Amino acid sequence: MQDVKQEHHQKVNYDQELRNVIATWQVAKHRPTILLHSCCAPCSTYSLEFLCEYANVTVYFANANIHPSSEYHRRARVQKDFIHAFNLRTGNQVGFIEAAYRPNDFIKRVKHLSDEPEGGLRCQACFQMRLDLVAKKAAELNFDYFGSALTLSPKKSANIINEIGLDIQKIYQVAYLPSDFKKKNGYQRSLMMCKEYDIYRQCYCGCVFAAKQQGVDLKKINQEAQLFLDAQADSSSDSE
Repeated sequence: MQDVKQEHHQKVNYDQELRNVIATWQVAKHRPTILLHSCCAPCSTYSLEFLCEYANVTVYFANANIHPSSEYHRRARVQKDFIHAFNLRTGNQVGFIEAAYRPNDFIKRVKHLSDEPEGGLRCQACFQMRLDLVAKKAAELNFDYFGSALTLSPKKSANIINEIGLDIQKIYQVAYLPSDFKKKNGYQRSLMMCKEYDIYRQCYCGCVFAAKQQGVDLKKINQEAQLFLDAQADSSSDSE
């Protein structure tokens, strides 16, 4: 794992960088495979819609930062359900892989950064942890690229995420796919898709430290998430 980056270079247009990479695929008449880290269904909406025009994409749901566990399982289920609906509607064959949920790994990684503000060093450590996991899995499964849908969020720094991804690619010898999915009205399109697919949109990133700083009622979140999971379980039982 790389150390948290504390210095950042001049901002790069990573949306244009992505389009430049896509142009090389088109010239070569190549449709690559991408393992795309996703933190939640909303961030994967436009990211998948855009990338599936040019590549075969599999979503990697690796988010040990999400607390409580009921909320983690709700987001994982919503992500999986969205991919299923997206594939049915568009004819794509987006895959889904869920990493093991190991919240203690996240706590150990960022506990000393618990007082950091949102967007600070704690977030960078979290990005590194998750991008490292997706790069490792992409190399293991022989994907052409690894990337992240995190850059769709206007609350996340695409510059930081991309810098981390470009560093990590040197470790695993698998190419990082630069992106800034929020650009070119990507974020607005994601909001539209959330309405079209009736996707749950969470009120916090998932991190317990950020939730407490923002005054999120985690007991209420847990109750709502558990009700959702119970309803899903009942629905599955009825269909059997």
